[in-house]
Amino acid sequence: MQKPSLELKGSSFTLSVLHINHVSLDQVAAELDSKLAIAPQFFLGAPLVVNLSAITDPDYNLAGLKDLLISRQLVIVGITGAPSAIANQAKALGLALVKSGKQSASQVVMPKATKIVKQTIRSGQQVYAKNSDLIIVGTVGNGAEVIADGSIHIYGSLRGKAMAGASGDKHAVIIAQTLDPELVSIAGQYWLTENLQAHASKASGCIKLEGDSLTFDALSL
Repeated sequence: MQKPSLELKGSSFTLSVLHINHVSLDQVAAELDSKLAIAPQFFLGAPLVVNLSAITDPDYNLAGLKDLLISRQLVIVGITGAPSAIANQAKALGLALVKSGKQSASQVVMPKATKIVKQTIRSGQQVYAKNSDLIIVGTVGNGAEVIADGSIHIYGSLRGKAMAGASGDKHAVIIAQTLDPELVSIAGQYWLTENLQAHASKASGCIKLEGDSLTFDALSL
């Protein structure tokens, strides 16, 4: 039997949500550029849902925001939380109207193995553990990236970037003997340096998701 030329199937993807809290595109651009400078590769080509629940101006320049994101090589796939006037703009711009919802646990690909790396991960290097947890015995240096579909355990210092739950596993955690990273992310929710300084010390700790927010728990090793 010949396979049909197209098939429509349900699936699940992890998308980052960009919350816009100010109408000034200049201010948004300045803050966005600051964050992109910290982790450019993490955001490069990233599909985003833009949350506009804080914007009440019906004449908000959504087209300008879209152009701003495209100029930074970000991809806006839809908006959420917008009033009707802005939602109409989104439709005219070909953007989807996304309703927030909870992810079903059955849609998450759970890790089946553990990848162990016994070495220092240096600047420019990347380690990815597909469908598994990742254990690093050594330091993750500045400019290095460690990524896992499951959890990440670092028996040493985390100074670079760590992204756990890359396939959408919200139960993943990041644990390190010393936490001083440039960026941490779990299932698309991330903290940059300023967030970490506000919530975490440089001591050993565990970063996990509670709802849609990252949290930090100190560990006694």
